[in-house]
Amino acid sequence: MFSVKRTRGTASTGRNILRDARGVALTEFAFALPILLIMTAFGLELANYVLAIKRVGDLAVLVTDNASRMGTRSAGLSIQQISEAEINDVFIGAQLQDNLPDFERNGRIILSSLQRNADGGQWIAWQRCYGEGTFSSAYGSEGEGKSGTSFQGMGPQNRRVQAPAGTSIMVTEIYYSYEPIFPVTGVETGPITEFAAFNTRASRDLSGPRNAERVAPSLCD
Repeated sequence: MFSVKRTRGTASTGRNILRDARGVALTEFAFALPILLIMTAFGLELANYVLAIKRVGDLAVLVTDNASRMGTRSAGLSIQQISEAEINDVFIGAQLQDNLPDFERNGRIILSSLQRNADGGQWIAWQRCYGEGTFSSAYGSEGEGKSGTSFQGMGPQNRRVQAPAGTSIMVTEIYYSYEPIFPVTGVETGPITEFAAFNTRASRDLSGPRNAERVAPSLCD
């Protein structure tokens, strides 16, 4: 028979290995690192998404406010006329101020003039668009409500607006397809939508935009 002798040195080395905790912290960090990275990515994605929502909302207010101020007063007329060039300028201003990645490709601004029709109902007298996003108005297209009183105005059910007689309301809808920076974090990031409406700031010619400058209208086709 053979016997194995355990020397004092071997037993001492074994005990030292069992007591050695120098790698514990590194092992714990290796296990925790993926969780920390996921939590960080989740926080950054959520913050970026909330910021995008705020920027879209600010853009809707900016566009609507600028559109409500459009118009030039011609000699002999007490009301202001608007032009296709001025509408295009409103969209150029939006392009300069949007601060959103690829908004022209992923987003769409729909600007409508809500007015009263001859029957006293609501009417989308004209509508212009900017952006290549494949979105349509949620509240109606140009010409909606031209006659009759069935069309009830524009906006969400609890925020629907109606134009008073003899004036118009500028209504802006913005749609933006948000693209996540960390698409694996699980943050629900569907299309962002915003709505804004302003009364026109002065008496306006309600017959529609003129085009003396012969510019290309920003039609919604």
